[in-house]
Amino acid sequence: MVETTNDYPAPPRRIRLGMVGGGQGAFIGAVHRLAARMDNRYDLVAGALSSKPDIARASAAECYIALDRAYDDYRDMARREAQRDDGIEACAIVTPNNLHFPAAMAMLDAGIHVICDKPLCMSVAEGEELAAKIKETGLLFALTHNYTAYPMVREAREMVRGGKLGIIRLVQVEYPQGWLATPVENKQANWRADPAKAGPGGALGDIGTHAHNLADFVTGLEISELCADLSSMVEGRLLDDNVQILLRYKNGARGMLWASQVAIGHENGLKLRVYGDKGSIEWAQEHPNHMHFRPLNGQPRLITRGGPGNSAAGGRVRVPAGHAEGYLEGFATLYTDFADQLSARIDGHIPNAEAALVPGIVEGLNGMRFIEAVVASSQRGARWTTL
Repeated sequence: MVETTNDYPAPPRRIRLGMVGGGQGAFIGAVHRLAARMDNRYDLVAGALSSKPDIARASAAECYIALDRAYDDYRDMARREAQRDDGIEACAIVTPNNLHFPAAMAMLDAGIHVICDKPLCMSVAEGEELAAKIKETGLLFALTHNYTAYPMVREAREMVRGGKLGIIRLVQVEYPQGWLATPVENKQANWRADPAKAGPGGALGDIGTHAHNLADFVTGLEISELCADLSSMVEGRLLDDNVQILLRYKNGARGMLWASQVAIGHENGLKLRVYGDKGSIEWAQEHPNHMHFRPLNGQPRLITRGGPGNSAAGGRVRVPAGHAEGYLEGFATLYTDFADQLSARIDGHIPNAEAALVPGIVEGLNGMRFIEAVVASSQRGARWTTL
């Protein structure tokens, strides 16, 4: 008779996920759900997907969430889920900006880890309160600046830190779109143009923060002061739709940031160029699998996602080189990295190094300070303003 044992390791389980916002008619909520599912690390089991009860229930049904876990109030969800043995362990917040802070605070108070869409909140003051709460609770907090998880962006970061570019001298980052070049009336456009929901910045908060975060993530440089000009090109628009900023960095480097939603002909043109005294790199979001590296007095190189010689961070791919990966895969990598962090905490082991690259409260606060400094500079007639 052959003896059998039952000493196999327990299979890993998925993280129980909740969601605030992202119901019918929303854009980013569906993206978050796709990202969470891609690597099979989460089960979406609860949601306050809308504050309207009928839409909340209908949206939950579309997401296969049980009716008794379909809420129309995120505070009720936080309280009731915290009381369940099978309650949510993490919650994704995918609402307009004005609800990021209260929803995150409700989850943290209930002992639930948070994944929050950007920008962090509505003000530096709110951000500092969130930072204090995270420190008090010891809970995990992720901010979904998803472009930081693109393989070529992480490869660029490694190249800068490895000295391939030498001392950084110039940083050029831009994010042009054209979808708001005329008056637009729909759910997505309306809240972005409403200061009560979007905060002090329009294009600045929506896409300018992505450009700022991308440059910060890759270069590691700190801005010392900036000179900003915010414009509302479309008549009657209350918030900016075009952003132009000069940057001075603490190491002496200079930079420029342009973000616009009235640049006709552009779709999602996020692009970063970084110049050092030994070489330069150039990466464009619409061609995410390629990065140009131009060394001083050397042959220019085209670096490809999944190609030979990539670092461990840049080699984080799902399909072989030549098979395109982009926006959804970047989002999914953030979710998977966060799952690695949370699973490591649950199981008592150390997460892999790439998991630590997920933006969090520090990056969120940096973004809010950037927004407030840009608005202050522009209101003073584009004066140089210290961060």
